[in-house]
Amino acid sequence: MRLSTPLLAVLGLAADRVYGALDVNLDDPASIKKAAALVAQDLLTFYHGDEPGMVPGILPGPPPDGDYYWWQGGAMWGALLDYRHATGDKTYDDIVTQALLWQVGPNKDFMPPNWTASMGNDDQSFWALSSMLATEIGYTDPPKDQPQWLALAQAVFNEQTHEDRRVASGRCEWGLRWQVYPSNNGYNYINTIANACYFNIGARLARYTDNSTYADLANKTWNLIQDLGYISDKWDVYDGAHLPDCTDLNKAQFSYNAAMLLQGAAFLYNYTDGAQIWKDRIDSLSDRMIEIFFPNDIAYEPSCEASNCNADMLSFKGYTARWMGSTMQLAPYTREKIYPVLKTSAQAAVKQCTGGDNGRFCGFHWSTGVFDGKVGAGQQMNVLGALVSLLSPELPSPLTNQTGGTSIGDVNAGSDEPLVPTFSTITGGDKAGAGILTAILIAGSLSAFAWMSLD
Repeated sequence: MRLSTPLLAVLGLAADRVYGALDVNLDDPASIKKAAALVAQDLLTFYHGDEPGMVPGILPGPPPDGDYYWWQGGAMWGALLDYRHATGDKTYDDIVTQALLWQVGPNKDFMPPNWTASMGNDDQSFWALSSMLATEIGYTDPPKDQPQWLALAQAVFNEQTHEDRRVASGRCEWGLRWQVYPSNNGYNYINTIANACYFNIGARLARYTDNSTYADLANKTWNLIQDLGYISDKWDVYDGAHLPDCTDLNKAQFSYNAAMLLQGAAFLYNYTDGAQIWKDRIDSLSDRMIEIFFPNDIAYEPSCEASNCNADMLSFKGYTARWMGSTMQLAPYTREKIYPVLKTSAQAAVKQCTGGDNGRFCGFHWSTGVFDGKVGAGQQMNVLGALVSLLSPELPSPLTNQTGGTSIGDVNAGSDEPLVPTFSTITGGDKAGAGILTAILIAGSLSAFAWMSLD
């Protein structure tokens, strides 16, 4: 007689085998890949951009039209690229390529006109991070008449280096603003994630191209984040602060802020052949991350999980797992510390994937061991990231242009047009049309801006 999988779960039989709707042996890479394939399949049920009449690249939204903002589409493609790299499954290549290229915009910089008005620097960066990942894993290059993965990442980095995106003077000088445009709520918020994304992309461009200018800018950004107190003496990583002097620290801690910095530090550790300063930063960050974000070695978001995490926050666990996984690739000595935590966390993650019509959709609360009744793209990305992270240590290190990388770059990529356009003098005949256009823009922007409550 074979015991039912729920009974096995209750009895706790087999420490490293997780029974439930997903039957996974976490000691067997083939079993992990099989489970990850099911999670990826379920993740894409939330995506409709490949259907007739829909917009490629984006998840349904933004609210109230759907749960998701533009950036999460870019984040999802990164999750699927990591899945593809770890498993060799090329099922979704056509969808991923179409999605990324559809959202590049006329300046080939991930600034598509439909989303530019509400653009955050972190939003743009998440698409660039996926493009950079495609570069590093040797993902199929686009046709020659299309933007190339490396050049897209360089375009975003170049634009975010421009003074128009940054604080001109004072204690916060050179800080990258959260929002791109002065009209946006959050323009005066200098947050960690925007600056950490820039740091991360710079670190990766430095390693890929062996160009020290990128490393210098990444190091400058790390120093700024630390000097502003966003990284505490205990290695807590805070969310950000406001102008004029960035002293009103928002001490909310979200795992993806710390993980973005950790992964960037690992790239620079690898790029500098193990420089002690980056080893020390990796060690301090990872120790504190495990303490704060993995109580009992299970992923947890302390700033929202006990109350209410929004759709953005519901996706943070997956990024954190994936970026800790790549840290093990780039700094192999970290495996002894990081891998057991990620494994325990993945066990808990898979155990609660018992929801949805097929009985295997995942929730958000992993520490309870029980499906919480709420499904979403973020929840699926989280569990996919948890599984993929366990395959990371055995994967080859990310490529560079000297070790097999084929993507074509452009050091001058990106637009240098001013962020606030100058207009010719308005004539009387223009005023009526301008009034109508303004009304349309305001109506269309309200839903996009409503969520920005940190400012």
